[in-house]
Amino acid sequence: MSQQASSLARWQFWIDRGGTFTDVVGKRPDGTLVTHKLLSENPEQYKDAAVAGIRHLLGLRPSEPVTPALVECVKMGTTVATNALLERKGEPTLLITTKGFKDALRIAYQNRPRLFDRHIVLPELLYERVVEAQERMGAHGEVIEPLDEAHLKERLWGAYDAGLRSAAIVFMHGYRYTAHEEAAARIAREIGFTQVSASHATSPMMKLVSRGDTTVVDAYLSPILRRYVDQVASEMPGVKLFFMQSSGGLTDAQVFQGKDAILSGPAGGIVGMARTAELAFRSDPAGLAGHAKVIGFDMGGTSTDVSHYAGEFEREFETQVAGVRMRAPMMSIHTVAAGGGSILGFDGARFRVGPESAGANPGPASYRRGGPLAVTDANVMVGKIQPAHFPKVFGHAANEALDGDAVAQKFGDLAAQTGRSAEDVAHGFIQIAVQQMANAIKKISVARGYDVTRYTLQCFGGAGGQHACLVADALGMTRVFVHPLAGVLSAYGMGLADQNVIREQAVETKLVPEALAGIEATLDQLATTARTELERQQVGAGTAVVHRRVHVRYEGSDSALIVPFGSLAEITAGFEAAYRQRFAFLMQGKGLVVEAVSVEAVVPGDAPVEPRHALQPAREVPRRSTVRMYTGGVDGVPAWHDAALVVREDLRPGDVIPGPAIIAEKNATTIVEPGWEAALTDLDHLLLNRRVARAVQHAVGTTVDPVLLEVFNNLFMNIAEQMGLQLQNTAYSVNIKERLDFSCALFDTDGNLIANAPHMPVHLGSMGESIKTVIRENSGKMQPGDVFVLNDPYHGGTHLPDITVITPVYIANEAEPTFYVGSRGHHADVGGTTPGSMPPFSTRIEEEGVQINNVKLVERGVLREAEMIALLSSGEYPSRNPQQNMADLRAQIAANEKGQQELRRMVAEFGLDVVQAYMRHVQDNAEESVRRVITRLKDGAFTLPLDNGAQISVAVKVDAQSRSATIDFTGTSAQQTNNFNAPTAVCMAAVLYVFRTLVDDDIPLNAGCLKPLNVIIPPGSMLNPNPPASVVAGNVETSTCITNALYGALGLMAAGQCTMNNFTFGSTRYQYYETISGGSGAGGMWDANGQLVGGFDGTSVVQCHMTNSRLTDPEVLEFRFPVRLEGYEIRKGSGGAGQYKGGDGGIRRVRFLEPMTASILSNGRHHGAFGMAGGQPGAVGINKVVRSDGRVELLDHIGQAEMAPGDVFEIHTPGGGGFGAPGTK
Repeated sequence: MSQQASSLARWQFWIDRGGTFTDVVGKRPDGTLVTHKLLSENPEQYKDAAVAGIRHLLGLRPSEPVTPALVECVKMGTTVATNALLERKGEPTLLITTKGFKDALRIAYQNRPRLFDRHIVLPELLYERVVEAQERMGAHGEVIEPLDEAHLKERLWGAYDAGLRSAAIVFMHGYRYTAHEEAAARIAREIGFTQVSASHATSPMMKLVSRGDTTVVDAYLSPILRRYVDQVASEMPGVKLFFMQSSGGLTDAQVFQGKDAILSGPAGGIVGMARTAELAFRSDPAGLAGHAKVIGFDMGGTSTDVSHYAGEFEREFETQVAGVRMRAPMMSIHTVAAGGGSILGFDGARFRVGPESAGANPGPASYRRGGPLAVTDANVMVGKIQPAHFPKVFGHAANEALDGDAVAQKFGDLAAQTGRSAEDVAHGFIQIAVQQMANAIKKISVARGYDVTRYTLQCFGGAGGQHACLVADALGMTRVFVHPLAGVLSAYGMGLADQNVIREQAVETKLVPEALAGIEATLDQLATTARTELERQQVGAGTAVVHRRVHVRYEGSDSALIVPFGSLAEITAGFEAAYRQRFAFLMQGKGLVVEAVSVEAVVPGDAPVEPRHALQPAREVPRRSTVRMYTGGVDGVPAWHDAALVVREDLRPGDVIPGPAIIAEKNATTIVEPGWEAALTDLDHLLLNRRVARAVQHAVGTTVDPVLLEVFNNLFMNIAEQMGLQLQNTAYSVNIKERLDFSCALFDTDGNLIANAPHMPVHLGSMGESIKTVIRENSGKMQPGDVFVLNDPYHGGTHLPDITVITPVYIANEAEPTFYVGSRGHHADVGGTTPGSMPPFSTRIEEEGVQINNVKLVERGVLREAEMIALLSSGEYPSRNPQQNMADLRAQIAANEKGQQELRRMVAEFGLDVVQAYMRHVQDNAEESVRRVITRLKDGAFTLPLDNGAQISVAVKVDAQSRSATIDFTGTSAQQTNNFNAPTAVCMAAVLYVFRTLVDDDIPLNAGCLKPLNVIIPPGSMLNPNPPASVVAGNVETSTCITNALYGALGLMAAGQCTMNNFTFGSTRYQYYETISGGSGAGGMWDANGQLVGGFDGTSVVQCHMTNSRLTDPEVLEFRFPVRLEGYEIRKGSGGAGQYKGGDGGIRRVRFLEPMTASILSNGRHHGAFGMAGGQPGAVGINKVVRSDGRVELLDHIGQAEMAPGDVFEIHTPGGGGFGAPGTK
């Protein structure tokens, strides 16, 4: 029998091995499909779930081999790698890197993951040991130090003898100049390392940190994958085995790598979604240009994955997974921690959903293992999940139904606490979960410029169908699509996926006619490698197609977009179209840069073969029973409804089921909400359409309700976040776009802060002062369409580069504004004596740039551009680039416009009285959270000395009776002749930040937080200066000192570094600014009665308190500026000693290759960060210049130096203080 004939008559298996369940889809020799679902881990029954599922469908006994005679191929996705990464259970790994960079991956970009945690916890490192190789390449290929092979060999033997067998090699600029990495890899293999990942092979892209992380991940996970692949293959000798990669293509099991395995499972779901949507909607008139437009909604037990598809897969080349930065092609998937197992809670004021999950064990309360209430239980309570029609796999013998009684009892307890019915409590929790999922979908659609209402919501995964109609409603979508294999869509997707090989390479050249030939040559080379690789592992009979793409960005920016390669005009047109779609405008006059190229060689997968059936005439659909279901009716009011319970097997194409109804099937339950209607199409697909328009007016009343309190908290926050995304996307300045130095907020009628989405705590709450200035100075004169701008530190500004744009929001035909929205961003330059407007030696505000006080930027919808440019070009030291300021101001106007639209939409939905009532309620809730914390505080006072001889004094007096506190800065130095004066707004921001960090909960930041606090700042002091005092250091240095002084007065924690180490260098051609992190302080932990119960160590080299800006990657820094980073490492032993030790500072050495002026603006060079409760202070910082001839020049806390080629600027940042006397435990 010929090979051809046999291949036609064999099985294929498509498998998704998930964290909880493994799904198997078998394609029989005759082409029909069968499915099977089993637990991923069940050691008593079988060794491996995938093989057990195959044996089950083939009817084989447990030990019988699976042979090529029966099975043509197996295509699978697995979460083995993802879980090993999440649980940190990979292979012990050695990192080999360039001298001076042993801490580069630990320090990374300095930013901390959570803004308000006093105890900063960074993701655990994946490598166990580091070896620094004696080698160095320059950014443009010059060999600065050849690799010392003998030295490296000796170090590698040491690591080998310690038992390490997996190595990751990451050298500076190794992505492009590969000789040293290749030599190191050869040595490691000769010594006997069994897994060697070199960064130029793993991810040949510029950016040391993300490429380094990716290479370490590859070395850490590949051995785990290898073992898993071998285990599966050993039970199926000779059977072709393929694995799904994160990029959405299959690859031969033998070349499956750790870096490509992270999204192996979810990627299958997206392929399944896209292929089935194409099939369902290709002929559909509403599908634009013949392409399906769907939002994928994959809701599982612990989390929900959302994705966007409009004709082609969206890929990311740079993402973050489980705290690790990855630079490998991955499907673009956004995950939120809301799933069927998300735990429900009530804190006395608000209902909360997640982020913790009940998992598979114990699982939700209804699983009969004593678990907590979860989203699944809420659906049982309201009748959307019927235990009689849900798999009976619970209880000790795994044969009982879900436990409805336990659920009713637990919701009964909550009902008693909240004075509402049990079903109403459950319905409230479902509303909150739905809204969290809808907000996640907004992030991948609305925020990227897609109109989500024209999409279909495609729902898959176990828990999706119970919420699909509600999520669609929350987004204004009117169609939901559920495939018959929705419960196992990821497994189905494995069978429909293409085989692909993706190769990428950094090029970093300007997009000009003469560069095209070189780019094309690189693409040809990559294409040949990719094609050869694919042919080597081929199974399909199709021919390989190669897609060539270029990653293009504007000069000076960091966000590259991927477009097809072509002529110069085609590439430019493709880039501009993509840029306009995402960012709404183009950067005129900026050159384009090709950052990298990528090729994808593809052998197309099988199209889904799904038979079409004749549509049957309409009929009364057979129902198994009528059940009670509690949900919102057509009028939007929740009530009990009679719902038809229909079983999917009973349906035939052409059937129409009006809501409310429940459609039960083997692997999923779909709810048809009132006002919706389900129809079965000729492809046996379920399509749900909204038939009755949504009830818009929520008659919710204005008294506070624990469900709506959480809903409005999230909605207000989401508006501020959407404004922020709009600003980040459309801004011009790198500070806003990439360092994220901006903040957006909304305010009520009186100018009180309702919600803000800050990236920098120094912007917190300080915009409120600006809004109040605008209200005060324009009362009775504002018109719809007006927009105001200011940066004046004496009227609510911080320092001059931070410009605030304020838009009054008019609802209906009111004469006065109802709300205000504002956005503040750090502009690249607003004049002053030095480029960047951060002069170290200014003594008057005029030397820092152009002052703007309450200027009308837009009058009744018309931009006053000429007047604004004239203002920016005026004064002693005008702005260096007013056009660039205008571009950023336009972006800020657009962000405010977004906030305005969203507020109007909210008022249309809930009614003005309700929105205004909840603006009060969210402030009351924040106020109550802060008052609760105040009662645990004790009176205290603290004086913090600054390096320039000034001091900050603060006394905190607690009034337990009224649960309020007075914070008095009397005793602080008078305003300074230097620039360390901080405007009131900065001082208030510091106070708000400190009190927000005392609340261990995600409360929204609003004016309510400040209501229990009476802050006294003496006029004329350095924290409330009179004009024309200079303030540039107040924003960065003094703000950090205020924060630490407050923690000192409260006795809660030792100081972190009292500085941001502002380092700037430049010439006429280059300007660069960075803030350098140091150690954070150690602190104590107290119980509700104020008893000390423990503490925490400080964290080394991390941004703390008032800043969280990101640092430029070492390779990017060297590529763009004529400097060489000699090293950036942890300054061991610089943290203060104590029972809990302070975090260490860092040592950063920058060598200059051209003459430039460098300046440092810092503090903490004379006084170390104080210890607390007997802890020792951290080491002081040091600023010095090491000349090329070896001479050392020490600089003070502020200093400037002319750097000649070969000179090194060295900054040792301060360590944090210790907590508790050393030696006590």
